[in-house]
Amino acid sequence: MHDEPDGDQRPIVPSGDGAVRHGRQRRTARTLFPAIGGVLAMALVLTGGYAAWSYAQLDSAVTKVHVALPHPSASADVDGAAENILLVGDDHRPADATPQELAELGTQLDGGATNTDTMIVLHIPAGGGSATMISFPRDSWVPIPGHGTFKLNSAFSDGAANGGGDAGGMRLLIQTIENISGLQIDHFVRVSLLGFYQLVKALGPIQVCLNEAAHDPNSNVDLPAGRSTLNASQALSFVRQRDGLPRGDLDREVRQQYFLSQEARKVLSAGTLLNPVKVSELLHGVGDAVQIDDGLSIPSLVSTFRGIDLSSIRSTTIPTSGTPTIDGYSTVAVDFAAMPAFIQGIVGAPAAYTEAKAATPSSVHVSVQNGGSTPGGATAASAALTAKGFVVGAPSDTTTTAATVVEYPKGAEAEAKAVVAAVPGATAVRSTTVSGVTLVLGTDGHTVAAAGRARSGSSGAASGSAARSGTSGSSGSGASGSGASGSSAPAATPSSTPVGSAYGEQGACIN
Repeated sequence: MHDEPDGDQRPIVPSGDGAVRHGRQRRTARTLFPAIGGVLAMALVLTGGYAAWSYAQLDSAVTKVHVALPHPSASADVDGAAENILLVGDDHRPADATPQELAELGTQLDGGATNTDTMIVLHIPAGGGSATMISFPRDSWVPIPGHGTFKLNSAFSDGAANGGGDAGGMRLLIQTIENISGLQIDHFVRVSLLGFYQLVKALGPIQVCLNEAAHDPNSNVDLPAGRSTLNASQALSFVRQRDGLPRGDLDREVRQQYFLSQEARKVLSAGTLLNPVKVSELLHGVGDAVQIDDGLSIPSLVSTFRGIDLSSIRSTTIPTSGTPTIDGYSTVAVDFAAMPAFIQGIVGAPAAYTEAKAATPSSVHVSVQNGGSTPGGATAASAALTAKGFVVGAPSDTTTTAATVVEYPKGAEAEAKAVVAAVPGATAVRSTTVSGVTLVLGTDGHTVAAAGRARSGSSGAASGSAARSGTSGSSGSGASGSGASGSSAPAATPSSTPVGSAYGEQGACIN
């Protein structure tokens, strides 16, 4: 996948709504430093977990930003008491960066660009368990509330325009991610390009392992197959490479996840953060390049991290369906319809669904939509459900999607469970956009089982709804929706099978 054509950087031009679209700039290879700040953000969170006693130093060094978090109603929070920390890395360079620092980075001052090129949600289950890093590709083509549809990395710039500042930028970015994922963001950490470099420099060399040699002049990567020990400059190049990788930006997400996991394993196993001198150097070196929300308390994370094996953090990326070029921009197409099932695999099923008993088929009204690749799939599935005793509405087609899901409104858990039992492989998804139970067939090929093949309806459910397209709407209901009013959402039960890859094992290699 390729970014916009290289060349001289275009002037920053306000859009029709007054927002400055930094995400639309063409940037030279010298000034393009995507995807790295989130690595520092993750490491900063780990620092808090194992060096809580140094919070006073950190608190005085970092910049705290008050953001009125744009949470939906409580019932739309799909993961209940679990904690979600948004790790944001941007490619801006502090205005007071010295010429020597810029030379070490191989860059120059950026004129105030605020592209958020790394966006990772660190999901921490309530009570501990398997934590998960969820990457959101920067080129994801998504609805940005109040600003139409564009790349995800422009949301911060849109919110910061017209006096919104950093608080406005972060609020809009959080709102956008909440809308497309259904997750509620509890805290954020934002860091700069320089901050990443300073962090890695303070922590010392890091060892990585590649299955194949990597050479990319655009990011200055030149590494052999096998193990390599990287200094700070080489680490920066490693996490920003995308040219020469089979899946471009998506493989760069893997690089970031791998680096974070390896750095966490190294730091924790070596006891680096228990060394007062090392921690002092680390915090003073990166503090001025870090922003956190004013509700984040580093000491409060200590008990949470004690219940998590940080070296076994799982890494994954939101579901996508291609890398189309839209209006001349290289983008990543998000599979919105598959998002709720994806999130459900991480956060687990709401208690209301887990505890429900499947209704009898004759009491269930269901309609079928075909989002798969088999012509007439909805008609065939409708006939099969009718034969099983369900009351079935008229079949229809919908936007192509990968995952087969059973969408249901709040209160219809028992009915949804009955349909899931008839469709092996389907996942139940609570939705605010349907008024009745709806089976949506995906390209995964799952459909109504033949007689005698029905299974128990035990599949979990993800709260929220899935937008059918990544190119319509200005507010972007996405996977979250507004949720039904009323009491808080039932607690979710984390998935017993962790989602994603664990890159923190010693000696782990990637492509």
